[in-house]
Amino acid sequence: MTSSLISYNQQAQEELVRWQKRMQRKPSFLNRLSKQTQNRINRIIPEKVHTAITSAIKQMTRALIFGAGLSTPDPIPDLTLADRENRVRAIIRAHRNTATAEGAITGAGGLLLGLADFPIWLGIKMKMLFEIAATYGIDTRDYKERIYLLHIFQLTFSSQQHRNRIYSQLEQWREDVILLPADIHQFDWRSFQQEYRDYIDIAKLLQLVPGIGAVVGAYVNHRLTEKLGQYAMNAYRMRTLPA
Repeated sequence: MTSSLISYNQQAQEELVRWQKRMQRKPSFLNRLSKQTQNRINRIIPEKVHTAITSAIKQMTRALIFGAGLSTPDPIPDLTLADRENRVRAIIRAHRNTATAEGAITGAGGLLLGLADFPIWLGIKMKMLFEIAATYGIDTRDYKERIYLLHIFQLTFSSQQHRNRIYSQLEQWREDVILLPADIHQFDWRSFQQEYRDYIDIAKLLQLVPGIGAVVGAYVNHRLTEKLGQYAMNAYRMRTLPA
């Protein structure tokens, strides 16, 4: 291995270590207060509403990530980490720019287009995750690798408290993967949708406000799509770089 490749791997390892420390950080006072407030709001919402939202997100996500019509990219073998991550950064930029444009358009279109943003943006994010996984040489035709993608998604769009739990599962993936349920219906969809919804609620409500919706939509989609891409990079570095 050349010195430049060794240097790149060392840099990636250092970035990974910094990211891992953030994932394991204890929830701050503001984190806990925000989560407690959101939990109170969720307790006020009728159970049938929670059930309906959980079912909608479950069906939408399952269709995207487990649907028979999904175009699954082939894993790319025999690349250095530097080459893989150059490709990954290009993938993140492309999907981030698409999400930014989509957020601006739906944000400018009022309530109906604003509501359409949710499934469109979800599709952009999931497609990006599949392409990133394939670039790291992961075969996402494997059901367990698709569960890993859902874990990355949860890690990105969760409270710090829930993030701590999800990170622990990714850190012990080789052991935990054996215990995965055979039926995707047993996946914890309630926590998945509630954490995701709580995380983006305020920003997405602002996207529906006339006059600022386009700016908010573009900014939020740009920032959070980039964040998801960076989290995915580090999640796969955990499986690529030596411990």
